[in-house]
Amino acid sequence: MPGSSFGRLFRITTWGESHGPALGVVIDGCPPGIPISAEDIQRDLDRRKPGKRLTSPRREPDQVEVLSGVFEGMTTGTPICLAIFNRDVRSRDYEDIARLYRPGHADRTYEQKYGIRDWRGGGRSSARETVGRVAAGAVARKFLEGHGIRVRGFTLALGKVHCRKLDWEEIGRNLLYCPDAEAAQAMEQHLLAVKEAGDSAGGIVEVRASGCPAGLGEPVFDKLDARIASALMSIGAVKGVEIGEGFGAAGLRGSENNDPVLPEGYGSNHAGGVLGGISSGMEIVARVAVKPIPSISRPQQTIDRAGQPTTIEIKGRHDVSAIPRIVPVCEAMVLLVLADFMLHPFPGRTAQLSPA
Repeated sequence: MPGSSFGRLFRITTWGESHGPALGVVIDGCPPGIPISAEDIQRDLDRRKPGKRLTSPRREPDQVEVLSGVFEGMTTGTPICLAIFNRDVRSRDYEDIARLYRPGHADRTYEQKYGIRDWRGGGRSSARETVGRVAAGAVARKFLEGHGIRVRGFTLALGKVHCRKLDWEEIGRNLLYCPDAEAAQAMEQHLLAVKEAGDSAGGIVEVRASGCPAGLGEPVFDKLDARIASALMSIGAVKGVEIGEGFGAAGLRGSENNDPVLPEGYGSNHAGGVLGGISSGMEIVARVAVKPIPSISRPQQTIDRAGQPTTIEIKGRHDVSAIPRIVPVCEAMVLLVLADFMLHPFPGRTAQLSPA
């Protein structure tokens, strides 16, 4: 099966299944001399892991093990292998529906393509695959921090509840990674009501990257915003991506949407930090639309593997929403794109790539 690798120069390959012994990632192309520890990686993994209030009750510690590529606290330039072992697998939860296709999941399409599927939680199609992405993103974060680049994500909306304030400090104070304390409370109440109804909820995540130099990206097929959109769309629950003003630009006039060019930079940032596929030096802003979790306990119409119609009620341990656990996953994909482009050479970059 191709398609488990991402990136060109800073390249990752994720491996493992939701109910297998372990999952992880191999990072190839990470420069040597970057200070990194298991604790650095663990911080991001802890934000993604299940077992917290309002998330799946699956109790996975998601403890990372660094198997290669790091020596005496520094990357060596060789492939970095990171492993996260599964500790709380309950495949029996899926035995009753092993021959049924779960609506909203990749069960049927996967089997139509490969002729076989891992029914234990979806195998490679499970959101648990993203644990390797987050681990790799933590390494990319350390590399980018050495060049003054910072990537942060947050919950912009959950269901029909939207945040109205942007308080960066508030993001770490609530379980939903929301920058608006009042909205966070309303989101929590919405999640509890949805859970009580046996249903699920979607939302919107915003990711911002500050400190990016101008010049990342290519002007035709390898545009920076195209690569960011592709990276974010590769996350299973994501159904839409916009950069900067995004779909809102369709309702504006050119005089409203254009960012004035000033001696010190730009007078606004409707472009979201990317012009002509190349970073402008302004803050990069991306938003993703996250679909509701398809595993719900309410009866749904489906068919079995013989094509016979039936109904399905999904039991087991599931999130009510991909939010908030998807926030660090979205961050990770933006981090990986930026790390990759920071290694692409172009005129004037030699000084930027010197060791920090």
